[in-house]
Amino acid sequence: MHKARLEAFSDGVLAILITIMVLDLHIPRGEQLSALLPLLPVFLSYVLSFVYLGIYWNNHHHMLHAARRVSGGVLWANLHLLFWLSLFPFVTGWMGENCFASVPTALYGSVLMMAGIAYWILARALIAAEGKQSILAQAIGADRKGVISVVLYAAALPLAFVHLLLAQAIFVGVALIWLVPDRRIERILPRETD
Repeated sequence: MHKARLEAFSDGVLAILITIMVLDLHIPRGEQLSALLPLLPVFLSYVLSFVYLGIYWNNHHHMLHAARRVSGGVLWANLHLLFWLSLFPFVTGWMGENCFASVPTALYGSVLMMAGIAYWILARALIAAEGKQSILAQAIGADRKGVISVVLYAAALPLAFVHLLLAQAIFVGVALIWLVPDRRIERILPRETD
């Protein structure tokens, strides 16, 4: 199967998710800068989730660029990833509206963890469709960064109830790890096209 519809659908869903999240940023009453202060937790949670969705969009783009075909399993794995990403607006809003309280922060971390697992499953489904000698398989390899991210999310979940600031720092730290686009695929592609 060709991958164009999968890419277009995924791009559309991610654009809608970002739009939904920004709609939760309500205009404050008052004209002073102090009127923005109560919105700070909502804004900070929005920024973090916007960065995460941007990371997923960027790496999803790179991964699909390296793939030549998709299978039915890839389509379902992609929908699985989009399901977890579609929960970002809800958990982002809940965490922001409750000033990063423990339960909303833990749920936010759970969604991050499940999205990370879903991305890993999608990568494995694409590799299965492409073959173990494919460009994608060579580029992704053992995916240590992806596995480490999921382990860090899992570690942050109980920390949300013990040391809330540390749990949130882990979420920011993992985002920073992924902020630079995944260059593994970019390094492999030029060699294959030469």
